[in-house]
Amino acid sequence: MPATPRWSPAVRNVHARHLLAPAESLAGRLDHLGGPDDELWPAPVWWPLRLTGAAGPGPAPGASGGHGPIRYAVEEYQPGQRVRFRFTPAVGLDGYHEFTLEPLPPADDGTPRCRLSHVIRARLVRRRTLVLWPLLIRPLHDALLEDLLDRAEQVATGRVARPARWSPWVRLCRALLRRQGLL
Repeated sequence: MPATPRWSPAVRNVHARHLLAPAESLAGRLDHLGGPDDELWPAPVWWPLRLTGAAGPGPAPGASGGHGPIRYAVEEYQPGQRVRFRFTPAVGLDGYHEFTLEPLPPADDGTPRCRLSHVIRARLVRRRTLVLWPLLIRPLHDALLEDLLDRAEQVATGRVARPARWSPWVRLCRALLRRQGLL
C-alpha cells in the first residue's frame, strides 16, 4: 500500500489579526520567533517552537526545528516582515506556513495599524495526515494560532480585545494528548 494517496487535497488555512499598533511594535518580536527571547509563541501552554542551526536568535534561513511533532525549516526570511517555513516530508504536508507582518493605513483617528497573519498552503500527502488534519491537527493548529495572535495583540497594545476561546473539541484533544504525555 503506497504512503501517498492518489489525490492530495489542498490546505489553505489563514489566521490574521488587525492590531491598533504600528508594525514596528511587533517586527523585532517576529525576528525572535523560535529563539530564546520569543514573546509571541504561546508556550508553555502549547508545544514550544524551537529553531536551531541558524546564526541568529530566531528564524534565519537554514534554521530548522518545529513545535511538537510538526517539523519544518526556514525557507525565506525578511527581517521584521515575513518568515516562511517549509514542512519536512515526514509531516505529511507538502508545502509551507508563514507569518507576515504588514503596516496598514492609520485608523480614522490617526492610530497606527498593522496586520499579523499566518498562512498554511500545502497538500496532504500521507493517508495518515488525511485523517489527522481535520480531526486533530487543524483544530489544535487553529487554537494555537489564535493564542499566538492574542499574545501579539497583548504585546503590541497592552490588552486583548476579544481573547480566543478553545472549543470543547480542542479541550478534549489536549486532555487526551496530555494523558498520553504528548503535550
